Amino acid sequence: MKILYLHQYFKTPNMSGGTRSYEMAKRMVAAGHEVQMITTWTDKTEHSNWFHEKIDGIDVHWYPNAYDNSMSFKKRIESFIKFAHAATKKTASFKSSDIIFATSTPLTIAIPAVIASKLLKIPMVFEVRDLWPEIPIAIGALKNPALKLVAKKLERWAYKNSSAIVALSPGMKQGILNTKYPSNQVAVIPNSSDNFEMMHDDSAAAQFRKEREWLDDSPLLVYTGTFGKINGVGYMVSLASELQRLNSNVKILLVGDGAEKPKVIAKAKSAGVLEENLFIEPSMPKKDIPALLSAATMASALFIDLPEMRPNSANKFFDALASSTPVLLNYGGWMHDLVQQHSCGLAMWQQPIKLVAEQLNEVMNDDEWLKQAGSAARRLAEEEFDRDALAAQLMSVLELTIQGKTNNIESIAAGEYL
Repeated sequence: MKILYLHQYFKTPNMSGGTRSYEMAKRMVAAGHEVQMITTWTDKTEHSNWFHEKIDGIDVHWYPNAYDNSMSFKKRIESFIKFAHAATKKTASFKSSDIIFATSTPLTIAIPAVIASKLLKIPMVFEVRDLWPEIPIAIGALKNPALKLVAKKLERWAYKNSSAIVALSPGMKQGILNTKYPSNQVAVIPNSSDNFEMMHDDSAAAQFRKEREWLDDSPLLVYTGTFGKINGVGYMVSLASELQRLNSNVKILLVGDGAEKPKVIAKAKSAGVLEENLFIEPSMPKKDIPALLSAATMASALFIDLPEMRPNSANKFFDALASSTPVLLNYGGWMHDLVQQHSCGLAMWQQPIKLVAEQLNEVMNDDEWLKQAGSAARRLAEEEFDRDALAAQLMSVLELTIQGKTNNIESIAAGEYL
């Protein structure tokens, strides 16, 4: 297959952020397919227009376009539109391609994907990573009634022009079906576990701890990711305060950046936990995450309690599973159910923070519980979310779509885990 892969925020392991598209594209190349990745370069660069790199066999086409989580919603929309305009012409220039695979967010990635699909007369498969625009509407970022209407119409236009759709969770699939899109043309392929790359490493863990004098041999709870409004990282400050009240030996490390980070730091200072039992570091490249998780006693995945967030498919959850690290969740949904069903962590949705701290303090000092929960996490990673298996499912979706056989896409990956 000659695949045009559109992802506005493509990341490699040398960068901070999710690497789903890199890992999937790398496996496509290994299987003998050609991949043209259309994406943005968000940092400063000497380039003023498109430039090309060959990365592990992937042809990556970068478009300079500033973006970060601290930008206002208006600035982010402007960034999305700017890329959509540039990517339309770029995508349509690959005239011998077989298929377009476009992954959100943002939803505006559908604009170049659909237009190029029509110009090149090839099918498009759309990947839904978040239920957008439901999330920005729910958190109040998208308030203008006219813009809400435009966003919802764009969502339905994207689906209508997709020969098949890949959803990253069962809940996302249901959101797609709510628009009357046919169920048999939707596959559920979540974010995946890189079971080789993320495997627990005792020596890496020891080195990670050695480099942090404050850590010594204390139980460690980590959060890695964005400090955004929807993440609600301030939850960890409240948790640190309760742990401090319990005179717990548990330490918390927050790793990442984002618009809410100054507020989290200020809250931690005010609570008297910063540099006491809660520590904060800048975001790190994905290639350094295995050492962090190896050093961690437990990892966390956090979101504010909104129904729209429950179908999410957070990378950090699957990374933790792969590293045999138990997971703490503070939100409901399918991952909460997985943790409960498989006993691979603490599912603390809507639990009082005092109770969370007490349970966390107990299990993080219980070697037998940690061993069993870690083993259960790894088993779940291997049996349900192995990257190689899920990449094979994705390639099957693309191959059948090229052949015009989309009536049974659902059977490739039904999204049933319990």
